[in-house]
Amino acid sequence: MRRVIFSGTFSARAVDRKPTRVSSHFGIVVAGCLLLTGCRTVELPAPPIIVTTVAVPVVEARDAVEAPEVAEALDVLDSPDAVGVAPGSIPARVWDTRGLWVVRSTLVHPDSVRAMVARAADAGFNTLLVQVRGRGDAYYSDGIEPRADGIQDDPTFDPLALTVREAHARGIEVHAWINVHLVSSAVVISRAPTHLVNEHPELLAVPRGLARELYDVDPAHPRYRERLVEYALANRGRVEGLYSSPSAPEVKERVYSVATDLVERYDIDGIHLDYIRYPSGAFDYSRAALDRFRTWIDQRITDDQRAELAVALEQSPLALVEAFPEPWADFRRNQITDLVERIYVGVKRRRPEVLVSAAVFPDARESFINLYQDWEGWLRRGIIDVVAPMAYNPDDGLFEVAISSAAGVVGPERVWAGVGVHLTTFEGTLSKIEIARRLGVRGFLLFSYDWSVAYGAASGGEPFLERVGRGSQTLNR
Repeated sequence: MRRVIFSGTFSARAVDRKPTRVSSHFGIVVAGCLLLTGCRTVELPAPPIIVTTVAVPVVEARDAVEAPEVAEALDVLDSPDAVGVAPGSIPARVWDTRGLWVVRSTLVHPDSVRAMVARAADAGFNTLLVQVRGRGDAYYSDGIEPRADGIQDDPTFDPLALTVREAHARGIEVHAWINVHLVSSAVVISRAPTHLVNEHPELLAVPRGLARELYDVDPAHPRYRERLVEYALANRGRVEGLYSSPSAPEVKERVYSVATDLVERYDIDGIHLDYIRYPSGAFDYSRAALDRFRTWIDQRITDDQRAELAVALEQSPLALVEAFPEPWADFRRNQITDLVERIYVGVKRRRPEVLVSAAVFPDARESFINLYQDWEGWLRRGIIDVVAPMAYNPDDGLFEVAISSAAGVVGPERVWAGVGVHLTTFEGTLSKIEIARRLGVRGFLLFSYDWSVAYGAASGGEPFLERVGRGSQTLNR
């Protein structure tokens, strides 16, 4: 059963699914399983092999950075002679952000892109976060990754370039929204031979439930990917698709290259990271990830422990992570922070004025423990400019607690309030915007433009998006 995130109070984003007013938050799933007698019994894992352990020192994420240029670049940014934006400061551009997350389905045709920008401008929005890397693909031209299936018909069409041109002409910022570790739906997989899922299945994350089965399977064998797909489909209530392995150096380099390529080739105002986390504690148990952890922990344990573990590993490939659960969590957490830091430094080296942001789960403790997403630490260390807690909840009180807590980490100017309009009403949306204004955060983002124009309730002939946009401008600032 999936762990209840935020005690069942917040909804997870599910951009693969058709928007609906029916809440998809985890509490419903859990409550249903508690109330119904027909829940499937889940087999408990075998007891762990016991290995004598001692305390293993926690290594800060900065110590885990693999690329030498990261530490060097942070030192440069920290120096008094640095030009541009120093770590922990943010570009002084839009301070009253009125933003929209724009899902990739809107980017498939020039007409829908132009209409999106025009409607956002007419409604008074000033920031667009456009999903240019949806599932390990590119909704723009000449990218490092394969061109998305949704824009294959017209090779001359560049959704991002058109969005930037149309938006900047209206004074609207454009941020490139990148889904980091969710790289494919399990239902529809890209046809492109160079897609990560097709070309490099060895870079896919493996759930614990398949760890033993796939440990000795060659990732190049079709059965390897098939089992990952089957697992995702069988657990679609808690697994959104196929994920990349956060600890794989090739994955980090790929995402880093995507982000820096976008900054170099497009006049974008920001890079926005989503799914910059593990899907859950059940991932990544791929053989390569377990081997990387063994290399990492080997430097931190005694000779006697190494000898014991060598014997234990002959019996179970999971012996090491079972013997050292806390270091295993630290290791996974460091992989996410490592990539955030690399991207931040890479972007700032090229264009210091570009804002680097991340969509994060609103409960920082749950995020830290269960998703290995230490966004509070990123803020304190100055390796992210702004976080957007996805406080998708119809309850104003819970929304305020989430946004207020985030604002208290290093200051409200480093926070965008994420509002899930699909889970509330027009009045509820305006109420949450008013809360964000009262808390003094940098602004708000609505998830999503696409739901708003397709399903949002109109009134008196005025569509939902326009009602919200104009209504938000009448609120007290």
